Amino acid sequence: MNWGIDLGGTKIEGVILDPAGKVIDRRRVATEREHGYEHIVSRIALLVDQMKDATGLIPERIGIGTPGTIDPPTGLMKNSNTTVLNGQSLGKDLEAAIGVPLTLANDANCFAVAETLMGCVPQQMPGAKVVFGVILGTGTGGGLVVNGQILGGAQGIGGEWGHMFLDNSGGYCYCGRVGCAERILAGPSIEKYYAGISGSSLTVKDIVPRYRAGNDPAATAAMERWFHFFAKGISTIINVIDPDVIVLGGGLSNIEELYTKAIPQVVDHLFNPRMDTVFLKPELGDSAGVFGAALL
Repeated sequence: MNWGIDLGGTKIEGVILDPAGKVIDRRRVATEREHGYEHIVSRIALLVDQMKDATGLIPERIGIGTPGTIDPPTGLMKNSNTTVLNGQSLGKDLEAAIGVPLTLANDANCFAVAETLMGCVPQQMPGAKVVFGVILGTGTGGGLVVNGQILGGAQGIGGEWGHMFLDNSGGYCYCGRVGCAERILAGPSIEKYYAGISGSSLTVKDIVPRYRAGNDPAATAAMERWFHFFAKGISTIINVIDPDVIVLGGGLSNIEELYTKAIPQVVDHLFNPRMDTVFLKPELGDSAGVFGAALL
């Protein structure tokens, strides 16, 4: 059996998959990160205990998807927007709390490997060798899979396009730098830009219908800016790694204009006269992260 845990900012999800990929058990608990690092560790251990009690199964190893990544030289967490994790020995502390060996990977990498091995890629592009997974939601992240394997890199930051420089207008990021892609492309960043030019605070869920209606200049400006910078940012990924497939995940990937307005602009920034990279919608929905963790 393959056990996976997806550690999110608000929820922790667990799954047990049989060798054929069938779900044996799946459940969630709240992260409650406001109570600190040790509490998060205890919540993950609680979830594993619940899964053991529900199924009578005992894990031999568990894969865990995390926000941020493990720093290879030190084994400490870094780059997490759940900032209480940064600088902590999450792997060692969880192994001590749960009592079984663990494999940890960035949550965007888990998303990418799940869609590559179980989701949209084998269904629609079965010969794809290089797959880049994109997360567009409350944050912006990415994961790179080559020949079915996560490419984490020497520093554990492979695929982290959310913190490449995109434009100064994004302002300061929680990571300490200015102009990160996340500060322009993530949902809260769209909302912040809209509020700055309109004087009104709206969610993306409210901004998109206003953009479609065409009667709110601020909504038009906010969404067209998002399309432009998405195209510019993702074109850099294509120019560098030239993936066969890019899978778009996260809540913002459900905005249809991403496909009809933003993706057609990508070719304007490519070092190629056309774009052969295929963009796919995910098949696994919000299961992708936890399935990918189990596949670790």
